[in-house]
Amino acid sequence: MQKQKVTIYDVAREAKVSMATVSRVVNGNTNVRQETRDRVLAVIKRLHYQPNAVAQGLASKKTTTIGLIVPDLTNLYFSELSKGIDDIAMIYKYNIILSSIENRLMREGDVIQGLLNKQVDGIIYMSNRLSKEAEEAFLRTKTPVVLAGTLDNDGHLPSVNIDYIKADTEAFELMYASGKKNIAIAVGDSEAVINKQHRLVAYRRFLEAHHLGEGHVYRNIQNYADGYNLYAQLKQEKIDGIFVTKDLPSAGIVNAASEKGTKVPEDLEIITATATDIVKVVRPKLTAVKQPLYDIGAVAMRMLTKLMGDEPLEDKKVVLPYALEKNDSTSTR
Repeated sequence: MQKQKVTIYDVAREAKVSMATVSRVVNGNTNVRQETRDRVLAVIKRLHYQPNAVAQGLASKKTTTIGLIVPDLTNLYFSELSKGIDDIAMIYKYNIILSSIENRLMREGDVIQGLLNKQVDGIIYMSNRLSKEAEEAFLRTKTPVVLAGTLDNDGHLPSVNIDYIKADTEAFELMYASGKKNIAIAVGDSEAVINKQHRLVAYRRFLEAHHLGEGHVYRNIQNYADGYNLYAQLKQEKIDGIFVTKDLPSAGIVNAASEKGTKVPEDLEIITATATDIVKVVRPKLTAVKQPLYDIGAVAMRMLTKLMGDEPLEDKKVVLPYALEKNDSTSTR
């Protein structure tokens, strides 16, 4: 025989109170005498009553859910960020609604509106590029929003990142210190704020500081095939050092160089902007900017819990420390 589920009516009957009183206790309402609260909580424990999450949400005007927007579910960068978000969400008893935009910016408006229609308590956005449509939607809504591993154009939205200009400059200087002079940069979306306002700015400043001319910027280098196919152009233009903003294209360049007889790092040094597990599985092992991806996600989620609780943020723009992990794709160790 199937065991019947304990209801709020059962608790009210056993505790000899109204269902409204039980609801107030469950939802943390302080307008209940302590003696009554203790009696209701004791009955809840004895009967193993599980409050209905939807009903709680209606009573407290909260759904205890957050929306998580990610461009690519298979990308290790975003997977690591998501782990930090999920762990902190679990601590604060929030459920996550995951939405993927799969790099199709025209879907952002629909995805955001879909989450708002579900009355999520907050949103964390993790895509590489925040479209104007998405940014305007976030600025219009009263629902709290935090950016994790990305930035908005004007810096209005709370965010968690590293100092990309400092990190990338350190990477360029490492290659220059080993004697490389024809150093290039390969970016994914060149219109993304991190690339346009940080990485490419760092690159131009580096070139100017060492009087290295205009340099070489390779755009829309997104995946393994892009990196693999780029190698021929690097060879033709005699590139001896390259900074790549994504790990998969970096792996493509390394493998193409190996197949074509180019020695890494003697003939070509390669540094990638994120240290996901991909850097460990290619040979030579890639030198990488080690971003604290888990921590970026965790801090972003903690910021969101503060915003959802109407708590002030000490800093809307959190910048976490990074490390330049020197491996076998660069000469200087």
